[in-house]
Amino acid sequence: MSANTEPKSMERRRFIRSGMQMALAVSLGGVAGISLLKSTSKNLVWQIDPFKCVQCGRCADECVMTPSAVKCVHAYELCGYCDLCGGYLKPDPNARSTAAENQLCPTAAIKRKYIEDPYFEYVIDEDLCIGCSKCVAGCTSFGNGSLHLQIRHDRCKNCNECAIARVCPADAFQRVPADTPYLIKGGFTKGSGAKGKEKKG
Repeated sequence: MSANTEPKSMERRRFIRSGMQMALAVSLGGVAGISLLKSTSKNLVWQIDPFKCVQCGRCADECVMTPSAVKCVHAYELCGYCDLCGGYLKPDPNARSTAAENQLCPTAAIKRKYIEDPYFEYVIDEDLCIGCSKCVAGCTSFGNGSLHLQIRHDRCKNCNECAIARVCPADAFQRVPADTPYLIKGGFTKGSGAKGKEKKG
């Protein structure tokens, strides 16, 4: 045997060792891949596409949270600040006022505030909002759609299978990245702890 030739037993040991190292590397890569997959799925949250939503009313009743984690939000940059607001006032109201009999919202979650003639501002009190979408339907039918529904992530449990998504007739629910969790009309988004007005500066 020449000086440069290894014994067969050493070659075999080296082959087995390199094979074990490769198997370990592959298995670690698989674990890392699974971990990455899990962390990626955890970094997704449920949200409503406001352009697909048909205001069916299921968000108020089907959520595992009571009241629902779905709330009305207001894209102020789209709003006309109208005196006659179809999302605030019932059809053919007695008067354009804040009286309960004139309000479309069943929980008085929309606050109407006079700015100057003929402009009014509409603010959502999310603690009162139940996600029934009556105001959204009114704003979409008779206005410019500035009122729309979004899931609030300070309330949402981020269930693996969203109960509302399962029954949504418009397939408007989707998973979105947790670092951009809102699909606000007009292109303005807020962070996951957001509450109240969606108004810029």
